[in-house]
Amino acid sequence: MTSLLPYSLRFVASAFPAKTSIASALGRLSATPKRFLGNRLKFSYRNYITAMTKPEDARVPPAVTPPSVPNGGKLSVTENKERNIAHARAAIESAADNGAQLVVLPEIWNGPYSNASFPVYAEDIDAGGSASPSTSMLSEVARSKGITIVGGSISERSGDRLYNTCCIFGKDGELKAKHRKIHLFDIDIPGKISFMESKTLTAGNTPTIVDTDVGRIGIGICYDIRFQELAMLYAARGAHLICYPGAFNMTTGPLHWELLQRARAVDNQLFVATCSPARDINAGYVAWGHSTLVAPFGEIVATTDHEEATIIADIDYSRIEERRMNMPLEKQRHGDLYQLVDVNRLDTEKH
Repeated sequence: MTSLLPYSLRFVASAFPAKTSIASALGRLSATPKRFLGNRLKFSYRNYITAMTKPEDARVPPAVTPPSVPNGGKLSVTENKERNIAHARAAIESAADNGAQLVVLPEIWNGPYSNASFPVYAEDIDAGGSASPSTSMLSEVARSKGITIVGGSISERSGDRLYNTCCIFGKDGELKAKHRKIHLFDIDIPGKISFMESKTLTAGNTPTIVDTDVGRIGIGICYDIRFQELAMLYAARGAHLICYPGAFNMTTGPLHWELLQRARAVDNQLFVATCSPARDINAGYVAWGHSTLVAPFGEIVATTDHEEATIIADIDYSRIEERRMNMPLEKQRHGDLYQLVDVNRLDTEKH
């Protein structure tokens, strides 16, 4: 079981007044240690995956200490990309000035969410600079404000392919990780909604978990939340928090959005934070809204309505260990009957 000292976090989900085609919510986290952590275990993902030699070992979370100080910020979106970037920057800087140390942006925050827009707004993230003004801004702000940014997602161009990609920047401004949406949003509910991301986007093939100054964070984008195996894998790798930038719609949102967040938190006994666009009934794609923070026992710590709003709530990371002690699911699993196999770890060990 991961040893966790008692830490307090503050979570804020915010959104701006509805003046644009899509107004988006973000999450803000801040944490103050209740006692000083003297020795923090420091190692890279590559170091610990090579130690896994058996399938059952891939389900054992490595010992990871909680963050000393996490936090966050806010945003809104139009069809004007330059305006979106400038607006996002102002929102992030404002959040940082108010104590945010972790800022979480929504899915596809630099342009409209549509298959027609993905190629138009796509950026070459690896090239950086003028080829990726959105991520260049995130890097600059992360460095200048000394914060960690989970950059929602933007459309990424890599060669002849497009991805729905989330970038995570450390407080030094360096790109710590990229998560390409693994499970593409392809659904067809007659008379309700039909959307096929696969018409333009390519699915990612790598789970993303990253050690930051604000804790070990697993990343999923919207439809990724429906697949419990990904969240289980993140828990097995010692995540304290899973962030899901997402934009559920008016059909599935009312039925599934909160349900899935609570399920991922309860099943894995960790915190789940989501960031959704606020609802704009005039937009081409109407989001359900309801950004939410869920605790390890499934409690709704804080949530927004469908309108733009700001919420503030406290998180205590020690609740992860408390709940795992109260209900020791990891010890009670029947590894003789079923197992979660971390394919990436096993492949790395083989090589």
